Amino acid sequence: AALAAFATAPAHAARPKLVVLLVVDQMRADYMDSYGASWRGGLRRLVTEGVHFTNAAYPYLQTITCAGHATIGTGAYPYAHGMVQNAWFDRASGKSVTCTEDPSRGLISYGAPVPGGESAQRLLLPTLADEMRAQLWPTPRVVSLSLKARSAIMMAGHGGAAVAWTDSGALVTSRAFASAPVPALTAALKKLPIAWDKIPAWVPLLPAKAYAFTDDAAAEYPPQGWTRTFPHTMQGATKGETMANWTRSPHADAYFASLAFEMVKAVKLGQGAGTDFLAVSFSVLDLVGHAFGPRSHEVQDVLARLDVTLGRLFAGLDQTVGKNNYVVALTADHGVSPLPEEMAETGVSAGRVPLPRLKAELEAAVAKEVGGQNNVAAVVYTDVYLGRGVYGKLTAKPGALERVLAALRKVPGVQAAFGAEQLLAPKRSDGDLQYATALSYHPERSGDIVFVPAPYWITTDAGTTHGTANAYDQRVPVIIMGPGIKAGRQARRVSPADIAPSLGHMVGVTLSRADGQLLPEVQGAR
Repeated sequence: AALAAFATAPAHAARPKLVVLLVVDQMRADYMDSYGASWRGGLRRLVTEGVHFTNAAYPYLQTITCAGHATIGTGAYPYAHGMVQNAWFDRASGKSVTCTEDPSRGLISYGAPVPGGESAQRLLLPTLADEMRAQLWPTPRVVSLSLKARSAIMMAGHGGAAVAWTDSGALVTSRAFASAPVPALTAALKKLPIAWDKIPAWVPLLPAKAYAFTDDAAAEYPPQGWTRTFPHTMQGATKGETMANWTRSPHADAYFASLAFEMVKAVKLGQGAGTDFLAVSFSVLDLVGHAFGPRSHEVQDVLARLDVTLGRLFAGLDQTVGKNNYVVALTADHGVSPLPEEMAETGVSAGRVPLPRLKAELEAAVAKEVGGQNNVAAVVYTDVYLGRGVYGKLTAKPGALERVLAALRKVPGVQAAFGAEQLLAPKRSDGDLQYATALSYHPERSGDIVFVPAPYWITTDAGTTHGTANAYDQRVPVIIMGPGIKAGRQARRVSPADIAPSLGHMVGVTLSRADGQLLPEVQGAR
C-alpha cells in the first residue's frame, strides 16, 4: 500500500540546471503596475509565467545597495550578514571603508590597469552561490556581473568562475575570484566590443502618450552634459565622460545582458550534469532614478528597454539551456523616494534633512551633557558615530542619552532616533521603527546613534535617494519563474530574503543561516 501511494504521488520537477538571479537596482514594487502596461518582453513574461509576490518588502531601515544585495544573496538581514551600508565609519582606523574594499585582493582589469582591491571579506555569511559550490556535485559554475562591485560580489559571495564589474571605465575582477583574467570572459568581451565614438543618443523607446506624469520636473538633477529632457547624448568631451554617460543609459543594461548570455554559451552554464548559477544586477535604473526621480520619463524608459533586454535574454536561455531547465528570480535591492519637492507641491510634509544643522545640534547637545568638543566623529547616511568613549559617558549619566536623542528628533525630517543599546537584539515588540532599525544594526559597524527620516524626507542635497524604513524604499518586486512553479499573483507579505532559501530548496542545498523563509509556491518545484 505504501509503495502504491508513493507511485501515485505527484512527481517533483527535476532540479534546475541553471539558477538565474536578476536584481534591478532601485526598482520599486509599484513600477510593475504603474508602468507595465506597455511591456511585452521579459518583464511581461515574468509576470505572466511566474509567481509574482506583490507585497514583498525589506523589513529593515538601511535599504541600501550593498545591504540589499547581501540580503538577497544570503537570505539574512544586515544585523546578521554585516553589510549595514555601502560604506561605514571604521572606528579602528578612523576613516570610512566600503563594504567590499579589500586592499589585499588587487584588481585584475580586462582593460587598462586599475588600482585598489575588492572582495567579500566583510560579508559575514555565505551566499546561496557559496553554498551551492560547497554542497553540490559537480561543483556549480558561478557567474556574477554588474556595473557595481558591491552588487556583483554580494550576489556571488566568496568565490566564482567569473565575477566582474566596472571600475574606472574597465571591466574588472579581483584576486579574490581569479589569479588572472578569465579566458571565457576575455573572449566574450572581444565578441562584444563597444564603439565608443558611435554610441547613439538615448531617445524614448515608446510613444509620448505611453509615459505617465509630466516630464521635466524642476527638482530633477541631470548629470553634467545632460538636460532634464530627452535626448541624452552619449558623447562627452572625453572618452571618460562618454563612458560615464553610457553607464547611466539603457545601453549599459543591454550590454550586461548580452555579456551574461555570451558567458552562458562560453562556460556552458546550465548545459552540464549539475546546476550552475548566473547573477546579473542591472544598475542603470538606480543611476537614473537618483538623478531624475521615480516619476520621470527616464525611469519609465529604462524599464521599457529593460523589458526588451530581458525578453532577448530569456529567449536565448530557452534555446541554449532549455525553457524547462532554468529558474529565474527577479527582485530589487531597494526602492526610492519621490523627489521631495514634488511631494511638497501636493501639500505633504516633505523636504531634505539639513545634515549640517543636524550635526551642529548633536555636537551642542552632547557637549552640554559630557563637555568637550568634536564629539561627533562622523555622520554616515543615518548613522551617527561618536568619538571614542563619548557614548559610554552619555549612558553613564542618567537621562543624558535620551536628552541627546530628543534634540536629534527636533531636527526637521527626523521622526525617530535610537541609541546602540536599543538596537542590539531585534524584537518585534519594540515597535516597527525600532525593529526595522535593529535589523540593520551591527554593533561593530553601525553608529552609536541611528536616526530615522520621516516619510518624504531624504538626506541628499539634490535629486533623490533611498535608505529609509518608508514603504517606497522597502517595497520591491519579487518574482520567481521556472518549471513546476504555478503562475499567478500572491498578495501576502514576503521578503527578498525568502529568495535564497527558496532557490536553495529547488537545487537541494541548505543555507547556514537565513532570516528568509521557504516560499510554499516553490516547494513542489523540485
